Amino acid sequence: MTSTKRIIIIGATSGIGNEVARLYIKQGWRIGVAGRRLERLEELRAEAPDQIEAIQLDVTSPDAPERLAELIRKVGGMDVFLLSSGVGSQNRALNPEIELATVQTNTVGFTRMVTAAYGYFKEHGGGQLAVISSIAGTKGLGTAPSYSATKRYQNTYIEALDQLAQMEKLPIVFTDIRPGFVKTDLLKNDKYPMLMSPEYVARKIVKAIGRKKRHAVIDWKYAILVFFWKLIPGFIWRRLPIHN
Repeated sequence: MTSTKRIIIIGATSGIGNEVARLYIKQGWRIGVAGRRLERLEELRAEAPDQIEAIQLDVTSPDAPERLAELIRKVGGMDVFLLSSGVGSQNRALNPEIELATVQTNTVGFTRMVTAAYGYFKEHGGGQLAVISSIAGTKGLGTAPSYSATKRYQNTYIEALDQLAQMEKLPIVFTDIRPGFVKTDLLKNDKYPMLMSPEYVARKIVKAIGRKKRHAVIDWKYAILVFFWKLIPGFIWRRLPIHN
């Protein structure tokens, strides 16, 4: 007899995280969902009250790790942790409020939640720690400085934790999911090429987690784009007029 698998999804109120939760409902998982908008979480929970537990959580708040621990207890444990919360926007004017708010969520909040999840897996015999970063971390984007920089931070931080887990001989699997541009509330005020639907991206994410992939660029078009981005020397990249 196999036990029911359990996943915690941070940032499940809308967009990608919400769609991922729905796919895990269909697969019969026990799911813990968290986010800032409790009413959205309760709407999701109403779809499968026997499978879902919900809690209000803000990754920028110092009490977020305690809220995560409470959610894990309600679910009955955690096999997979998925961090789907994040903010970002184009900011050519370098509005300090936008730049700093992005840092607070995508670096400070990210670190707060990922270290909490790492600590849980360290104490409970391992698990899978997955995060949704972005292809924007590949190169510095002049139209979105803070966003691209914080996504690079996320890539590097997960790489560092992966090495740390190996050093400590911990059975923790890391999955860094790097989507291209997705049609969500995050991008509603900007124009981007090759927009993908949250439903499509969610299916790719669930597949990547199931296969325990270390990195997953979504989708193949963006994988090609990233490949060529990496080949561009810095002195050429800085002169490219990267527009939306």
